[in-house]
This record gives sequence, structure tokens and C-alpha cells, in this order.
Amino acid sequence: MPSSRRGIHLRYTFETAATPGQQRAEIENPLFDLLSAVQAEGSISAAARALDNSYRHAWGALKHWEEVLGAPLVLWGQGRHARLTPFAQRLLWAERQARVRMTPHVEALRAELARVFALADDAALQVLEIFASHDLGLPRLQALAEEHDGLHIGLRFAGSQEALRALGEGRCRVAGFHVAQDAAPDSVMARALRPLLQPGEHQLIGSHWRRQGWIWRPGEERPDGIAALGSGRWRFVARQPASGTRLLTDHLLAQHGVTPQDVPGYTTHMEDTHVAVAAAIASGAADVGIGIEAAAAEAGLAFAPLVDENYYLLCRKQDLETPPLRALRARLASPAWAEALARLPGYGVQQPGEVLSLTGALPWWRDARPKK
Repeated sequence: MPSSRRGIHLRYTFETAATPGQQRAEIENPLFDLLSAVQAEGSISAAARALDNSYRHAWGALKHWEEVLGAPLVLWGQGRHARLTPFAQRLLWAERQARVRMTPHVEALRAELARVFALADDAALQVLEIFASHDLGLPRLQALAEEHDGLHIGLRFAGSQEALRALGEGRCRVAGFHVAQDAAPDSVMARALRPLLQPGEHQLIGSHWRRQGWIWRPGEERPDGIAALGSGRWRFVARQPASGTRLLTDHLLAQHGVTPQDVPGYTTHMEDTHVAVAAAIASGAADVGIGIEAAAAEAGLAFAPLVDENYYLLCRKQDLETPPLRALRARLASPAWAEALARLPGYGVQQPGEVLSLTGALPWWRDARPKK
């Protein structure tokens, strides 16, 4: 059996610690325990006794692992000691080497799991699930909330439309999305997001603004405008469909009469995050893309602004005064949140923590209202 077809599955268990403070990471695997015992004892029966198993169990386990790995593991004959095959010897050696290298990392993982499960015992800990369009500021908000507020934010990045759908379907308590500050009522963004927003049911919470624009490699030429993408000269890396940035880019193309099929890579090279877009450009897999300034700076790429946008959080109206939402709003309004964003290029707070009217805050509703 080719090694590429062998899968590796990791698992961990809970157990009661006999002596507090003496826990340590243990890397265990029944195959390597059995091979080590056979190597040390010289027979399957003795190896079974050493492992407190029956001969039948040890024999069956060896046959099972030989079938899984596609190679014999033990050689034995009448009146001769059992010994490992050369393949089994190499396998056992490689596992021991990996165990030595990985034990410190596994211990770190065990300690982290112990920490988070200890948090689960804390009745004061609050948990808030957020689906949100990809953003470099939100992980900083997540860290601040957990460190200072006893609020654990389960953050999952998705496109703006997917995040709003998740809120509507009850898969999260808060959704994060962004819109261009000058988005018009007939824009692609307005048409895509407005059906997912219900003024009587949803409540908007201010958070921050950020800047989106061209990203390209320093020293190379970028398009002098959206219309130039239609020339086919630049390989474009796009965001995934239904993401807020993809809606923004779709809108910009439509404004300038450029169809997606005219832009190399637009419908074939797509990434799920701003960081991945920047990485694709930095690696040379694409020439240009549209993303946030902070992602370009992080990757050492050039950036030119196109649009400023507001990033909002949305919840159901009945959840607004629950303890997790009150803690979230207070953290957004804190100086620490403003300081965290100030360290990101092209970021800043925008009515942080304020409860806003959907129809008053979003540009396509504001601009669509009849003038008195």
C-alpha cells in the first residue's frame, strides 16, 4: 500500500490526575506499544503479557496493522524468537524520533487544552459565537474580550452574506459585515445585503472603519483604474463569491463596464481572506488584487486606496441586552479597542459600541429616503 494512502488520526482523552501538578503529555499509540514489546520480549506471547493483553488480542492486532499498513511487521518461525521486519524497525525508529521532536509541542497543546477546559468550569465565563467577514481587527477584539471581560468569542470568518445568513438561521449570535461608506442604493452591495437585514428584527452595532484598495508587488506596475483590468494585462486574485470584498469588486467592475470574464483570474483564482490574497500576490501567483491596507502592509506589498468602508456587527434585537452583548459593546467602546486598531494600517474606530439604526447608518437606506 503506498504511504500516501495511510491516514493519521490524532485523539486525546480525559482522565483523573492522581497527583495534581504531575500531569504531563503522553504520546501513545497501540501499534508502537506492541512493536516495542515484541522487540523487547522476543515473542508475541511475552509481549502480550507485558501489555496485560491476551495472545489472541496481540496476534489480531498485528494482523490488523499489517493490513492497514500494507506490509509485514513481525517475522517468526517454529522455535525461533519473533523479531521485527526491517520495515517495522524503520517505522518504530521514525516514530521514536518524531516523539522526541514533538513532545514539547504536544505538552504545550496539553497545557492549552487544560487551560481552556478550566475556563469551561468558570461559571462567570460568557461565550459568544460570531460569524464575520474576514477582518484583521476582530482577532484583536477576541483577545481583549477574553483577557479582560471573561468573554470568549467563538470567531468564524465567512463572507458578509454567509455571516448574515448564519445569523438569520440561528447559527450565531452576532454577524460581522462591511459596506463602502458611499455605497449607493442601486449598488451590488446594497442589492445583495439589504434582503438579509431586517430593521424591525436586527440591531446594528458600530465597530470600525477600514481602507480597501489595490495590492501589488512593489516596483511593478498596477492598473491605473478599474477599467484597465479589462485589458487582460494583469492576473487578478479575487475574493470568494458572497464575500463583502467580492461584492465591492463586482460593483466596481460593473461601474466601469468590465465583465468578470475579461479579467484573467477573476473567476478562477479566488481566496477566502485578505491575507491569502496578499500571499498569492507576494508569491507571484497573481499580479494584483483588491484588499485591505493592513494585509498589504503585513505582506510587504504596495497599496493604493480605493474606498473606505464601515465594519458593523449585527445581532437580533432581543439579544442586545444579554450579558455577552453588553460585554461586547463595552469592549468596543473601550480605549483598548481603539488602541488595538490604531496599530493596524488603514484602520480606526467608527462609532464603536454604539447601537445604530439600520436605516439611518447604512448609506443605501439613508440616501434612498425622500427628502423633506
